[in-house]
Amino acid sequence: MTEFILQNGKIMKNLFGNNHRPRMDFFKYIGPGLLVTVGFIDPGNWASNVAAGSDYGYTLLWMVTLATFMLIVLQHNAAHLGIVTGNCLSEAATKNLKPTTSRVVLFTAILAAISTALAELLGGAIALNMLFGLPIKIGTVLVLIFVLFMLFTNSYKKLEKLIMGFVSLIGLSFIIELCMVNVEWGKAAISWVTPSFPLGSIPVIMSVLGAVVMPHNLFLHSEVIQSRQWNLQDETVIKKQLSYEFMDTLFSMLIGWAINSAMILVAAATFFTNSIHVSELNQAQQMLKPLLGNGASIVFALALLFAGVSSSITAGMAGGSIFAGIYKEPYDIKDNHTKIGVGITLVLSAIIIFFISDPFQSLIYSQMFLSIQLPISIFLQIYLTSSKKIMGRYANTKSSNILLWVIGLIVTGLNIALFLSYLL
Repeated sequence: MTEFILQNGKIMKNLFGNNHRPRMDFFKYIGPGLLVTVGFIDPGNWASNVAAGSDYGYTLLWMVTLATFMLIVLQHNAAHLGIVTGNCLSEAATKNLKPTTSRVVLFTAILAAISTALAELLGGAIALNMLFGLPIKIGTVLVLIFVLFMLFTNSYKKLEKLIMGFVSLIGLSFIIELCMVNVEWGKAAISWVTPSFPLGSIPVIMSVLGAVVMPHNLFLHSEVIQSRQWNLQDETVIKKQLSYEFMDTLFSMLIGWAINSAMILVAAATFFTNSIHVSELNQAQQMLKPLLGNGASIVFALALLFAGVSSSITAGMAGGSIFAGIYKEPYDIKDNHTKIGVGITLVLSAIIIFFISDPFQSLIYSQMFLSIQLPISIFLQIYLTSSKKIMGRYANTKSSNILLWVIGLIVTGLNIALFLSYLL
């Protein structure tokens, strides 16, 4: 842990220089981290965070803090794999694991991407229902068509700018919401750093974890980080990329932490304070009207729509990257394997939505499934980034490995607790 902080302290020093004046080209590098960020401020997060805030008040804010710390470490490590090897996590698994092992691992990763896309499309459809009264199934089809159109017709650069704009709008929406409610900041400050396990809260805790630390984001980050590569043979260029990547990741993940925290704060201050149990996002919007006014409910719905559309795009990209990696290929929307991966991820998730009876619970359960798959992706990543054969001189240090293993074991332990909570 100490070495991890010291290493990245050096990165920050190199980035800002001895005179602490930012190098302007760093700002051109911001983007890959924000694509990952939009994945954990998605509709699945909304359901998990609204459930956490409305049922348990501020007490589960600590899980957002812990999950975000885990996320920074894991995403930083996944991005390093992409920068150093030129391969995404899926390509690296295919090239360095036995065929049977890699296929099983990557099959679960595709299922995780489908589960993610289900939550994203469903959230967008719920938002359209809030705003225009469209049935969930029709809304799902409309969001699906728009997302597929964006993925198949726009370049990565255009999508990156679009998603950065969506993240900004979502953040602005919650700043507006926070200004409308009376938050008990003292309780919130304590809850951010004090673990608490209220009776019956384990499923919600696990859904919050799965909603923040998401398997498909590890695959996505290791892929999109390569959009900033210049020359893998130049050690100076690699070191510069590693420096900029950490700052991009840290900056982006902290934005995600703030937005996820804001969701719980709004739910706690609005619903928990008034003893209102929220069982669906539509209900949350309707409850905001008498409590905060019609403007608050419209802002809530618009932010949910932005989150649903943008995170559906990144879920499709992740699915395409994982599927293409099985064939040792990078993400390329012009390539058939990438197109098939995107199609499988988004179309199958849309089909599943047609058979769902309870959208809100489906959002929460989809996040729980992500937390169950997460240890598989984490231990895969640790294996790959620890190998000197794969990473060379950039393989994980001993202290970094210890930190990564601790995170993997914590996630595994929480999964066991979840399983036991259903047995006991």
